[in-house]
Amino acid sequence: MIHVLSKISTISFPGLGIGEFQVNSTAISAEKLGFLQKLFGENWDGIAWYGVIIMVGILLSAGYALWRAKQEGINKDDMLDVILVAVIVSVLGARMYYVIFYGGYDSLYDLIAVWNGGLAIYGAVIGGILSLILMAKIKKVSAFKLLDIGAASIILGQAIGRWGNFMNAEAYGYETDLPCRMGIGSGDSAIFVHPTFLYESLWNFIGFFLMWYLYKKKKYNGQIFLTYLAWYGFGRMFIEGLRTDSLWLIPGVIRVSQLVAAVCFAVCTALLVFFGIKHKKKET
Repeated sequence: MIHVLSKISTISFPGLGIGEFQVNSTAISAEKLGFLQKLFGENWDGIAWYGVIIMVGILLSAGYALWRAKQEGINKDDMLDVILVAVIVSVLGARMYYVIFYGGYDSLYDLIAVWNGGLAIYGAVIGGILSLILMAKIKKVSAFKLLDIGAASIILGQAIGRWGNFMNAEAYGYETDLPCRMGIGSGDSAIFVHPTFLYESLWNFIGFFLMWYLYKKKKYNGQIFLTYLAWYGFGRMFIEGLRTDSLWLIPGVIRVSQLVAAVCFAVCTALLVFFGIKHKKKET
């Protein structure tokens, strides 16, 4: 989950020998983009680093998806159509998930106003899955092939996108004294917390290279998709437990994202084992 807020934050990683430095959540201020400020209104702060980083993640993921599509024998133009639809639906899905579970919905405008901040990754994943299944039917290609391509690509975008949380100084965890702790604030007023954005980014980068390796040894369509959901779910299940901004299903007991992650991990791991055994029996 993210909530965009224009601000300058003081950050440090004392356990890693990195002293205090400042990050500004705004990449280009509204004052430098006067013609856009007239369009978006006086309350618009400008172009946020979060949006820039997310866009970089989307572009790199799209490029990787096109490369994988060529290997899978999917037409480039068809894949571009798939990517366009998937990106739009995923962003709207991320916004809808945020609005539904975190509140702030008063009208249809609030439901689509992604520029006001508030996106949730599981909404993007759900939207992406639905859009890929729909486009597979329209383009008459294997849905599981598209899901494999999408899974191998989205985890790269997630790994990059988490750094948008760093620029906003958000999505961090409880206070800690571990060497990897992140300081927020200056001097005696600083708090030292788990940099959960960094944990998840590193976990996703490892997952991306794991998917890259497994793609060479893929036994059946859908294997990479199931591996992605199991891998991401396993990591998110623990990382979410460190977060301070989680939505609670049962206060103090069960967090929504942690439950979703645990279900994804358990179900997809079981399916991977089942299909792995089934494929081995078919080979013998």
